[in-house]
Amino acid sequence: MAATTSMGSGWVSRRSRRRRATVMSEINVTPMVDVMLVLLIIFMIAAPLLTVGVPIDLPQTQAKNIDQDKEPLTLSINDKGQVYLQNTEIKLDEIVPKLKAIAKNGAEERIYVRGDRKVDYGTVMRVMGRLSAAGYRRVALVTEVEQES
Repeated sequence: MAATTSMGSGWVSRRSRRRRATVMSEINVTPMVDVMLVLLIIFMIAAPLLTVGVPIDLPQTQAKNIDQDKEPLTLSINDKGQVYLQNTEIKLDEIVPKLKAIAKNGAEERIYVRGDRKVDYGTVMRVMGRLSAAGYRRVALVTEVEQES
């Protein structure tokens, strides 16, 4: 009788193990949806902060976009004639020394010049002249895409 009891309990325990080993076929997507909504809100808040910090009203042209692999060096000239390297205001005489200190590829570094549409043409040309005299040949003028009317 002792042998029958142990066989009976062994058979029951194997059967209960099979029931526990079945895979649950339903996936709870609620945590995933919660994470996605939080990420969406974070990106909606962070996206406007990723633009260049100097407010400039760029002129419009029909030129095509330039492909870029990394963040370029940007010189901005606002409507008051103030010159900015990235987001820092600099004097006209400091442009070349600061670019030489920052440029990783030396004179082969790509430099974008952003000029406000109201800025004096002479101011933009003074900046371009300093860049040219320093040997920078990969200089691009940044504009907005022209709106078709």
